[in-house]
Amino acid sequence: MKIKRVFLTLTVLSFFMTSSYAQPKITAEKVGDKIEFRVNGALFTNYILSEYEKYPFFYPVNGPSKASVTSMRNANYPHHSSLFFACDRVNGGNYWQEGLERGQIISIRADILESGGNRAVIENECIWRRPGADAPIKDKRKITVTVPSPDKYFLDFEVEMEMLMDVTILKTNHSFFSGRMDPDLAVTGGGTMVNAEGETGEKGTFGKRSAWIDYHGDRMGGKEGMAILQHPSNDWFPAPWFTRDYGFFSPTPMYWPENDQSTNLKKGDTVTLRYRVIVHSGDHKKAQIADEFIQFKNQ
Repeated sequence: MKIKRVFLTLTVLSFFMTSSYAQPKITAEKVGDKIEFRVNGALFTNYILSEYEKYPFFYPVNGPSKASVTSMRNANYPHHSSLFFACDRVNGGNYWQEGLERGQIISIRADILESGGNRAVIENECIWRRPGADAPIKDKRKITVTVPSPDKYFLDFEVEMEMLMDVTILKTNHSFFSGRMDPDLAVTGGGTMVNAEGETGEKGTFGKRSAWIDYHGDRMGGKEGMAILQHPSNDWFPAPWFTRDYGFFSPTPMYWPENDQSTNLKKGDTVTLRYRVIVHSGDHKKAQIADEFIQFKNQ
């Protein structure tokens, strides 16, 4: 009887210990020109909203190791800002590459909707503008951070783009949601990039339509990485991927338009896109990215 009671007590304690971690305290707080997302007090990511930046972006994006899985910028590609949403060649403007005078995505409102519970949620409105031209697009973003386990963090990014005029996006490899991995996790640094079909590297994934891609590599005696998942409700799903072995990956529909020249949208049209970023320990199999996509697509 005593043995049974001890076993029952340990089982109950184990349940409550597991449940207690399933409800970490996740906060979002405005600090200067950024919003800090913290998990039990530790920084997960900053959402940077500076008017002096090309567009809002996330940096760092810390993994379970507490080191960032993304890189901020480098000399060769200064327009790769960690984890971001942007686009080039929009009605003659450039809302991706350096040079604020060429086009800029500016935050006009950022509100914290939830903080201090088991998730943090913010809503952000942005206007796409450049000197001497009317703004072609405004967008509204909902960003949600959750932590389902100690070795897996979720960042859900939903954006609704409204066309303020007729919009033409010329064929461009610079489009929409993008990640730039830290060099030690890139393929060139010994890491692995793999899509939902099991194809690997730039050669295997470039231009391929796939629901998700995961990028991971060795770090601190283990593995760590980041996956980007596309939701099936997205226009162009599954969008083809623009990938690079040096650490860049992005589902990029604007590089493969149906007419091979441009994507054309009418004034008043809206485009809604949903992505889930999973920052995780282990490789894509240990992190169960395929199973996570099934869960995501049903939400």
